[in-house]
Amino acid sequence: MKVLVSLNIPTLGIDMLRKAGLEVTVWTSDKPMSKEQLMEATQKHDILLSTSSYKIDSAFLDSNKHLKLISQFAAGYDNIDLKKAAELGIPVANTPNAMVNATADIAFALMLAVSRKMFFMHKKISADDWGPFRPQAHLGVELKHKTVGIFGMGRIGTEFAKRCAGAYDMKIIYHNRNRNKEAEEALNATYLSFDELLKQSDVLSVHCALTEETENIFNYDAFHKMKPNSIFINTARGRIHNEAHLIKALQDKNIWGAGLDVTNPEPMEADNPLLQMENVAITPHIGSATIEARNEMSRLAALNIIQFVLGEPIKNKVV
Repeated sequence: MKVLVSLNIPTLGIDMLRKAGLEVTVWTSDKPMSKEQLMEATQKHDILLSTSSYKIDSAFLDSNKHLKLISQFAAGYDNIDLKKAAELGIPVANTPNAMVNATADIAFALMLAVSRKMFFMHKKISADDWGPFRPQAHLGVELKHKTVGIFGMGRIGTEFAKRCAGAYDMKIIYHNRNRNKEAEEALNATYLSFDELLKQSDVLSVHCALTEETENIFNYDAFHKMKPNSIFINTARGRIHNEAHLIKALQDKNIWGAGLDVTNPEPMEADNPLLQMENVAITPHIGSATIEARNEMSRLAALNIIQFVLGEPIKNKVV
């Protein structure tokens, strides 16, 4: 079995694959392959260890019907045409739970950064504009006892909620496809409709998957229903919010601030007006960027492949 590792991932998983007797080719550049390079390289391999950097669409899959497995170095898999993969009999697996704590931390950090306008104030220092003490300039807001709304109360949403409750005694409300009884009992979380979540949240943090149902669900109409002093956080997928509508909502003061680890599109253009707003904090999709999370992603991506080769059930199989 020949495995193509299509990006420069931590060596933990690569070592596991080689120890299992697999022939492994690793793309060692920090930049992803071009579409043409990926297509050419995949032709020569049985298994693809992919990342969300690549679009594994219907055309790609049709040209690579020989693939026996795609193991995704990510929890999300919206870059893969799952319907086509299933039609061709190509299993797809992912690496869930590896980045739960890391992503919850980023969401919490962005909430703090927005609430105190940290990124904007840091830029003032680098622009040699520290200035005198001004008692009413660039004031932030405090988070203690505020209401935090979670859109998607899965593992990451729950961990974020724990941080909010533990650090600031925040009231937890949430909207989910299904009720999360464990979160309700552990965090005294209250399930609400989507509209009520919008209306009642002082901070609204997105932790759902990107689906046809959730794409662009945070549009101008949704932002208009939120409190004018509310903060919007998205560390899930950029296409869950409409970025033009978010910009307008902030400019019109329909909401107070925003913290994003994901943008729409990605990467964000350097002249995007969000980058100049004082009540906005943006990071370049680094939710899983810790040593611990990336090592675990590497381990799980390799484990998917090893389980397949050994004829064992793939624990993290998606289709």
